[in-house]
Amino acid sequence: MKTLQQAWQHARRRRAAITVLLGLPWALAAAALALRLSGFDIACVVATVALLLIAAVAKTRARQLDRRWLQRRLDASGASEDSADLLFANAATLNPLQQRQRTHVLAALERNLPELRPRWPRRAVALCWIGGIAVAVLALGWPHNAAPGTAALATPQGSSQAGPLRLQSTRLHIDAPAYTGQPTRTQNALDAKVAADSRLSWSLRFDRAPSKAWLQFHDGRRLPLREHDGEWQAQDVARTPVLYRVVSEPALADTRLHRLDVVADRAPTVRVIDPAASLVLGSPGQRKWTLRFEASDDHGVLPQATLSITTTQGSGENITFVRRSVTLNGSGEATARRFAHTLDLAALGAQPGNDVIAQLEVRDNHAPTAQVGRSSSVILRLPSTEAVLGAELEGRIKKTLPAYFRSQRQIIIDAEALIRERRGVAADTFIKRSDAIGVDQRILRLRYGQFLGEESEGAPKPPPTSDLPTSDTPAADAHDDDHEHDHEAQAGAHDEHGHDHGGAANGRDTPPVFGSATDVLSEYGHTHDHAEAATLLDPQTRATLKAALDQMWSAEGELRQGRPEQALPFAYKALAFIKQVQQAERIYLARVGPELPPIDEGRRLSGDRAGLASRALPLAARTPLDPAVVEAWQRLGDEGGTPDLNMLAAWQQRNSAFLPDALDLAAAIEQLRIEPGCTECRQRLRAQLWRALQRPLPQVMRRSAADAMGQRYLDALEAQP
Repeated sequence: MKTLQQAWQHARRRRAAITVLLGLPWALAAAALALRLSGFDIACVVATVALLLIAAVAKTRARQLDRRWLQRRLDASGASEDSADLLFANAATLNPLQQRQRTHVLAALERNLPELRPRWPRRAVALCWIGGIAVAVLALGWPHNAAPGTAALATPQGSSQAGPLRLQSTRLHIDAPAYTGQPTRTQNALDAKVAADSRLSWSLRFDRAPSKAWLQFHDGRRLPLREHDGEWQAQDVARTPVLYRVVSEPALADTRLHRLDVVADRAPTVRVIDPAASLVLGSPGQRKWTLRFEASDDHGVLPQATLSITTTQGSGENITFVRRSVTLNGSGEATARRFAHTLDLAALGAQPGNDVIAQLEVRDNHAPTAQVGRSSSVILRLPSTEAVLGAELEGRIKKTLPAYFRSQRQIIIDAEALIRERRGVAADTFIKRSDAIGVDQRILRLRYGQFLGEESEGAPKPPPTSDLPTSDTPAADAHDDDHEHDHEAQAGAHDEHGHDHGGAANGRDTPPVFGSATDVLSEYGHTHDHAEAATLLDPQTRATLKAALDQMWSAEGELRQGRPEQALPFAYKALAFIKQVQQAERIYLARVGPELPPIDEGRRLSGDRAGLASRALPLAARTPLDPAVVEAWQRLGDEGGTPDLNMLAAWQQRNSAFLPDALDLAAAIEQLRIEPGCTECRQRLRAQLWRALQRPLPQVMRRSAADAMGQRYLDALEAQP
């Protein structure tokens, strides 16, 4: 069966390949015709559409060789003995005779599989390629100009015919700098977006030869066009965005502006991957520190980078800095390189209490001067000996408290399991098991109540930390069903005062161990360990824990009445509150005095105030808005008003660096200069000026005058002594 599947796929691929070979020459011919008639851009669009169409037809024709086609082909060849339909039927639905015939046909096909691939249509392929290449050659090689006789009949006066000039063809050749990696391209459109420092070459052809022609830029610069073999050419280097038009004598019929956007090379950017935070607290005894960076650039980053490492030593005013540099080699693509390095803290001389600061510096491949990019600084702070001791003490305190918050999940699991088993359990047994789960909920509620300073119902003391589960998994929280009656016994062993001074929490008398401080205190004293621990919780955490106890109380009541379905919502809410308590921050401050470093008297200020002056900085006056620009904006709003376009053009050139889009404003000015009566052009220029005008600073709103009632109230206030 596998061999048959492979032969089937080969047949479909052969069908698709034949379709592609038949369609490619006609796609080539269509692209050549579009190039000749409409230019390079339209030719690219036509070629893309033709290739997509060929691919779609090839895929459709390949899918036509479906399973029904395969069955007909096998039956027609005689290899399947007219039983090809059995090959694709479900074997479980076939009777023994059909299964035997199916096995026989498969064995026969394995021995002698017929050829399923269609034959190559060599003659049709050859004719298509000959015809397509012929059409392409004729389209590209046909003369551009008409015959001399025809031209003489059409224009008897030759080059001296009257009327404006017209552009027959335009071509802009763009050669980007080598560091960008962009290929050289040629386009028919005179509008373009190019990389900075690209070399531009214009080649224009007119319907008749002008006396002279040039490119007029919006900043007043002229670039003359020189005639060569019937084409007028000019070269320039793109450095700033400009607007320009083609000007000739006699004048051109089309005088529209063309936009040339120049994209400057951006400096590389460096992102810190590891560590994730800018400040990292080291661990005691840490010897290594791994750093990873990613440098990206629009054109490429050099493979080598410099890692600057600064180590601070000392504290207070006695801090010294030791700087080092390491050269790193990057990996990955040029536009997104990654740099990694592992610092040896011992080799750097970093001691506890010191800081290690790292920063990566990369350069791009911009020519002739590379641009520099730096990452943000990352700091490794090695803890001092005092900080380590304080952290260890805080860790011990923190680890004891969450150990008791790990049973609510198992109560929910037991309740859900009981609900699933409801149909197979007797009603009395169901209520008894639900009541047992309610007892577990009650014991857990009392444990949490102890952390709020509550001592009620004679609840058993929390077990030692070593006896509690150390995982939040359900397995670690599971309670044995054999202990359900023990929980009920514990639930009843209490007094109304909430104190149990006599015996153990489980109701059994356990003789004290001689010499044990814990047993002596529990035998003759009264401990309030958990009430004191409750003071370590902040008010918000205490409120959250109180909300969890309320939900546990509601869940317990439903469980004790044999309604676990109604208890689940309360149990889930209690679990959510418990999770918030587990994640709460608790802060412990060490009650020790500050240990300040000794003061180096040699580094203190001498007290000499000679040469000191006031450091008050003068307020820089805000540049007032040019009133002529405001007046021009107002005149554009009037139907008969005509602004001074020369003044606006000069103002635009002076403030081009601060305008949101200087080229759009320049284009609007030039368009209105060409068409003074164009209402749409006036509105467009007015909109561009509105975007360029500075917004006035917000002023304090004057309080509105009081109404009659308010005035009476103010008068009454003034009348009071």
